[in-house]
Amino acid sequence: MHAAPDITRYRKHWAERFGTAPFLPMSRVEMDALGWDSCDVILVTGDAYVDLPSFGMAIIGRVLEGQGLRVGVIAQPDWHSAEPFAALGRPNLFFGITGGNMDSMVNRYTADRRLRSDDAYTPGGVGGRRPDRSVIVYAQRVREAFKDVPIVIGGIEASLRRIAHFDYWSEKVRRSVLLDAKADLLVYGSGERQVCEIAHRLAAGESIDELTDVRGTAFVRKTLPHGWIEIDSTHLDAPGPVAPHPDPYAMAPPASAERPAAGEGETVVRFVRRVKNADRDRSVIRMPSYEQVSADPVLYAHASRILHLEANPGNARALAQRHGDVDVWLNPPPIPLTTAEMDWVYERPYQRRPHPSYGEANIPAYKMIRFSVAIQRGCFGGCSFCSITEHEGRIIQNRSEGSILREVEDIRDRVPGFTGVISDLGGPTANMYRLACRSRQIESACRRPSCVYPGICPNLDTDHAPLVRLYRKVRELPGIRKVLIASGVRYDLAMQSPEYVRELAQHHTGGYLKIAPEAISEGPLSMMMKPGIGAYYRFKELFERYSREAGKEQYLIPYFIAAHPGTSEEDMLELALWLKRNGFRADQVQAFLPSPMASATAMYHSGKNPLKRVSRAGGDVRVPKGLKVRRLHKAFLRYHDPNNWPMLREALRRMGRADLIGSGKQHLVPAYQPPGTGAAHEGRRGARDAAGPGKRPAPFRTQHTGLPRAPRR
Repeated sequence: MHAAPDITRYRKHWAERFGTAPFLPMSRVEMDALGWDSCDVILVTGDAYVDLPSFGMAIIGRVLEGQGLRVGVIAQPDWHSAEPFAALGRPNLFFGITGGNMDSMVNRYTADRRLRSDDAYTPGGVGGRRPDRSVIVYAQRVREAFKDVPIVIGGIEASLRRIAHFDYWSEKVRRSVLLDAKADLLVYGSGERQVCEIAHRLAAGESIDELTDVRGTAFVRKTLPHGWIEIDSTHLDAPGPVAPHPDPYAMAPPASAERPAAGEGETVVRFVRRVKNADRDRSVIRMPSYEQVSADPVLYAHASRILHLEANPGNARALAQRHGDVDVWLNPPPIPLTTAEMDWVYERPYQRRPHPSYGEANIPAYKMIRFSVAIQRGCFGGCSFCSITEHEGRIIQNRSEGSILREVEDIRDRVPGFTGVISDLGGPTANMYRLACRSRQIESACRRPSCVYPGICPNLDTDHAPLVRLYRKVRELPGIRKVLIASGVRYDLAMQSPEYVRELAQHHTGGYLKIAPEAISEGPLSMMMKPGIGAYYRFKELFERYSREAGKEQYLIPYFIAAHPGTSEEDMLELALWLKRNGFRADQVQAFLPSPMASATAMYHSGKNPLKRVSRAGGDVRVPKGLKVRRLHKAFLRYHDPNNWPMLREALRRMGRADLIGSGKQHLVPAYQPPGTGAAHEGRRGARDAAGPGKRPAPFRTQHTGLPRAPRR
């Protein structure tokens, strides 16, 4: 793994003398009270300002403050004019712009493209406080207010749109958001390392145009720099090994190859040719251009495969994608934070509550997350529909036990309304804390998208003992009555440590435990890169055994996705029958939402599987598209809802499964239709949709009907 500057060791900026702000200022009055004549950095966000390390903007703001900088915040500005963006004046270094904790389009629209009426990141939960494609709109308004101030965009919205990407809401491929926002620099991934380097170099007098070597950033350039090797991958040749993987057991490193002198011009090789290890750091992969991928879905899938293969910070190379007459250039991913750096980030002086300007207004996302603690980042699961890997990476970044315990005590002592219950200890997943490859050399050379699919890699350390110790230490703290685990449990991993399952079932489950099989058929599971249903049964057996030992009646709540690429009507029927057989009824269901840059989104758009070599001749994927098909897939999950019965009866007859229509236990839906349901209900729903936007759907929930409901704890 490449070395990186420790973000805690930079020499502090001179403005450190002003000290720490109680809250990062949102007005000139607050700046005056702090004795500031200006801000060094101003952050613009689509979320309300909550000073809590679960909100990305708060983390970046406090990290920059920890570098000695004066940081101001413009939260949820009125974007209809440039005036609100000038409220704090001109920053000395740059504007940092983010859409917020969620992509603004995912935040504003359902999977059926219906406008949501609420927003969990807004005071009062009110919708409509952010524009569509917030990063682009905010950047345009900042440019109107200050033409010459550097603009750096980041957060998940910018991160997932850093190259040409399929946009589900417009059903077309859009350009890199860097170009549409007319920003100077794009930060992708968790941005602490990047923004610290950017801020210090700008403060030292460098121009934003000179910052072309910061890992985890994207920028625009017109020509290939001299001395670089361009690897042409604008065709469908499979991304293969560019050099023999280094032998991690070798006693001596391979001999370095002679490099061409800088200025001798550029060297172009075909993608299937090998590039010497010594030349990797100055090799760039030429991806299919925006014009190519927007016109050819197969090349889009190929570009998606390249991006995901170049995701390991230990071996990734730079990427270049042509947009018209310029290149969008992506430097390799950032080096993951060390445990010491993670501790420093999460132990900044957060107030752990919303900014006082919101008064007593309820911010739903804050209310949900205020008693939870993030213990790790990243995920090596590689699920194709998930954006965690593209944003946080697949190398787990861990906090120390001491840091986590101090945060729990901080919640206990300072957060209003705390009753002794920690709502979650987790992260993107609940149980990847301190799990990693057994060999740093192997990890640095690996190009697999998942460490657990199709099976758990033999090089992966699956020991859950550090996590079990952490759980025990947290619940032994004075004043802590209960510690719940709300993050999703990766159950195929959990089974590798039965002691962890025992701990989870007997001490950290409040009657129900959420897990995510997502599907039960091999077709969709193989496209999702999820384990087979057998793993669910084995985990269920362990979980129920340990629950009985503790004298507890507890249930697993499985989550499923409708209409995922690779799913047929037969697959959904099989799942519906499984749900009925096991006594589950889904209250709300989630249809697949093609988020930007996910591998499953490439499947949705292209009908090809980018998890394997992409070709025009094979690798076709069944893709459920269109409102009618997506509604049918969701209806199978809600087989018990009378409003879905007409649609299901029609589908069953078409599939030759009319034998499942009737009133017996073996039937899926009855032949009769209760008054006021079915077509009548559809008419009312159509009128409601025409009248205005619908409510935000709740997350997928299931009710187990075969057993009595367990008491809430």
